[in-house]
Amino acid sequence: MRIDIISVVPGLLEGPFSHSILKRAEEKGLATVRVHNLRDYAGGKQKQVDDYAFGGGAGMVMMIEPIAKCIEALKSEREYDEVIYMTPDGKKFDQQMANELSLKENFIILCGHYKGVDERVRLKWITKEISIGDYVLSGGELAAAVVTDAIIRLIPGVLNDESSALTDSFQDGLLAPPVYTRPADYEGMKVPEILMSGHQAKIDTWRFEASVRRTKERRPDLLEGKEI
Repeated sequence: MRIDIISVVPGLLEGPFSHSILKRAEEKGLATVRVHNLRDYAGGKQKQVDDYAFGGGAGMVMMIEPIAKCIEALKSEREYDEVIYMTPDGKKFDQQMANELSLKENFIILCGHYKGVDERVRLKWITKEISIGDYVLSGGELAAAVVTDAIIRLIPGVLNDESSALTDSFQDGLLAPPVYTRPADYEGMKVPEILMSGHQAKIDTWRFEASVRRTKERRPDLLEGKEI
């Protein structure tokens, strides 16, 4: 998989892709992430990428020309399955979307900034618009990092134990059950005996029931319309 991220502030993305799972995926040759500075595609001495909005109002708008040059330059090198725009009014990102995107091969992520991009960018190049929640960030970089992390960890071979991703919260529409490790008894707080019984079928049943209870308590909306 290759992910090309277009940003006005590429430095914000240096940390997330230099450590942990994302770095491991790159070293294994399973995924490549490249961050492109939009100003490299802007003209003039100032490398301007934004301008005032037609019709007035507060805030600046990302200009169409630099974005067009960057996207077209990338598309001249390879085919992309999606050109994604990170925006508060996009479709809310969830585990199902992460699963679907993890099956793709190449895509571009455009990070929004200021008051957003010229609408013509969205009409001409964007194939998918994503939001990570009902709030506004200073830019789309952190949101792009969240989406990238959620997708890449699902690629076979990235995690040491591939079954780990399949038991994450939301994969089956439920929150994950409580988990425990040593010591078995900490100041009187004991690990449930069933988890140390070695009886896998009973453990699986306990975990499922615990997942359902936790989901009912914390995210009952996830159970709407389901018979459990």
